[in-house]
Amino acid sequence: MSIIVDNVRAWEADIDRITRGPLVSLETSAATDANGAINEDSIDALSSPYVNDLLKIVKTLSSTSSSQPILSTARIRSLLYQSGLLQTAKEIEEEDEEQRRRQQQQEEYLDLRGPQRINAGSVEEDTSGEEGSSQSPGAGTTSSAGLLPGSPDKNVLASEVEWLLISKATVQVYGVLLNTLLERITPLHDDIWYWDDILTSYSSLSLYTVQTSPLRFWNWAKEVGQVMVESRARLSSVRHSPLGALQSGSATLTQQWQQFYAIVRQGVAKRSFAGLERRLLSPIARCRADARHNQKRLKHLRQLIASGLGILIDEGLRFDLDEGTELKDITADNGRRWKGVVERSVSLMDQVTTDVLAVESSVLDFEDKVFNDVQGDPILTANQFDANKPARLAKRLDQLLAKGIPGLVGNLQVVVNDYGKPPRLLRYWLPAGVLLLSSSTLLRIVSNRQEDILQWIRDFGSTVRDFWFNWVIEPVTKIVGTVRHDSNSEIAIMSRDSLRSDQDSLERMVVEFAVDRPELAGSSSALTEGDISSIRAKVREGDVTPVLRAYETGLKKPFQGAVRGDLVRSLLIQVQKTKVDLEVAISGIDALLKSQELVFGFVGLTPGVLVSFGAIRYLRSVLYGRKGLRRGQRTERCVRVLRNIDRIFCDATVELATMNGILSYKHRGLLVCEVHVLRNLSQGLLPGDVEKEFLEDVDDMLNGKTVDKQRLALDRVRWAYSRYLR
Repeated sequence: MSIIVDNVRAWEADIDRITRGPLVSLETSAATDANGAINEDSIDALSSPYVNDLLKIVKTLSSTSSSQPILSTARIRSLLYQSGLLQTAKEIEEEDEEQRRRQQQQEEYLDLRGPQRINAGSVEEDTSGEEGSSQSPGAGTTSSAGLLPGSPDKNVLASEVEWLLISKATVQVYGVLLNTLLERITPLHDDIWYWDDILTSYSSLSLYTVQTSPLRFWNWAKEVGQVMVESRARLSSVRHSPLGALQSGSATLTQQWQQFYAIVRQGVAKRSFAGLERRLLSPIARCRADARHNQKRLKHLRQLIASGLGILIDEGLRFDLDEGTELKDITADNGRRWKGVVERSVSLMDQVTTDVLAVESSVLDFEDKVFNDVQGDPILTANQFDANKPARLAKRLDQLLAKGIPGLVGNLQVVVNDYGKPPRLLRYWLPAGVLLLSSSTLLRIVSNRQEDILQWIRDFGSTVRDFWFNWVIEPVTKIVGTVRHDSNSEIAIMSRDSLRSDQDSLERMVVEFAVDRPELAGSSSALTEGDISSIRAKVREGDVTPVLRAYETGLKKPFQGAVRGDLVRSLLIQVQKTKVDLEVAISGIDALLKSQELVFGFVGLTPGVLVSFGAIRYLRSVLYGRKGLRRGQRTERCVRVLRNIDRIFCDATVELATMNGILSYKHRGLLVCEVHVLRNLSQGLLPGDVEKEFLEDVDDMLNGKTVDKQRLALDRVRWAYSRYLR
């Protein structure tokens, strides 16, 4: 929520608080007679269509919406037109114009009749005056639509509702104007920073000199052309003179050319003498002087806008309800006090809009002119009991919305164009010219390599497609299959039945070897079923003792054991045993991989996701621009804004305009701008509860009674929220 929205809602709350009591008491007194009994006719009269329509418009003008608390310019003008006050103001103007015309005609008639009829004319004048006075009540007041002429209480109620409507509309127009000034003063920082960069860097100043060289050449060409035009005009005037006619009749072509050349030299000499400073300074020095002049103008314009912003915030719509003032004091005398505040606020907006772009005047002169113009405003010096004041104020608000604020924006844009940074065409004419001159070569290269370029595009597209499907879609599919225990997606180093078949084969080999050689199995006779079952169990555990015994016996006589013994057989059985042991180890690794299959799936998906996220973010930054600063940059800018606020307080304490420890209008406006930027940057940087406390401290820093209290609030913001602004 911005500062302007907070102020608008606070002003509306003050208006509601001021007008609620009088309206309720007025309705109560109008609905009862002198004896306190309820009058049904009065109640019906109070619910007139005109008052109901006005109340609907008042409700629409209230900033109850959180999405759009300040209405648009077109919406406010439409509501003012619907209220009928603009039409009433137009009729009043026509009546005033007609009355002035009749008075002027009467004065002219009296002047024509001469002094001999003064007495008779005065008598007639008195008579007409009496007739006019007898008809003045009917002419001076215009009955609203839907009101009964014989209901005075009803007229008073309609008048009060009209004032309520004008007050709400004034608050809305105030918000529109403050937002306009705030939006226009913030971009001036960029232009001032641009000129500061030009003045502090010699390379930037040299580049600026090159960028503006076409503009300087164009100005020089215009001056030369103007000298030629002036010289031709002088030559023609000399020839048309009597002496010149005699000389031109006898002069040759060479003499005429010499005469024209002398006139041109005189004109160039005058121009050169007037531009002596340009001849003494180098182009870079002249550009530095221009940059310093433009920066000075922009800073002065920024101070003027800040002063106007401070005047509007500090002096406009000040009902002084926070200082313990009772409502009966400001609503007394038919509410002239708070209505006068509304009138003065409308006049203040009008004068600030008119005078804020007076770049040639100082800030103090601007402030004095605004307050002097407000004091002499006809709408304030007019009769305070005029029943047509709401209509006149409605017209003034409509003029502000239709001409004042748009004219301010247009004139401000003109000033910024004159003193702001050069347009993009002037800043980038050199690379644009190089690109334009080399465009034919680039087109030739593109046409010659057209097939290669198309092939590169196709390869790039297929690469992107394969990357997306192979490194993003397929890993995601595998992860989903792993979560759902899909057998096709399980990781496997070896087949499921390989270990079982090899282990059964080893059992059969060892059992057959033990049956053939029972002595090696520790039995003197043939093996029984129990012995065979025991050997099978030991083989499953990895014990092949009969085979190893035969192997040990055969190693004693290797050649005899290889030919006549069991050495080769036992050796082959051990090979099968080694194969089974290897498969057991591999099966353990396989079980370990299966237990971490989901982890491996995410590891395989991570590179594709990271690359895709980086590419999408880069494309968004290129196509749509950076919609927001990163957190680190935002915190850095918050610190810089706090530094600017501290500088504002330091500058304010040494200026004479800061009296009694209260900020001047200029520093008040600058502080509002910096706090506005700070509140926008701090959104999302702090937790929810901490952000509320931060906004309270920022509000104390903005609306403190004295500069000392505001600086204390600034120090509190620095130490209390330093951990979030690092």
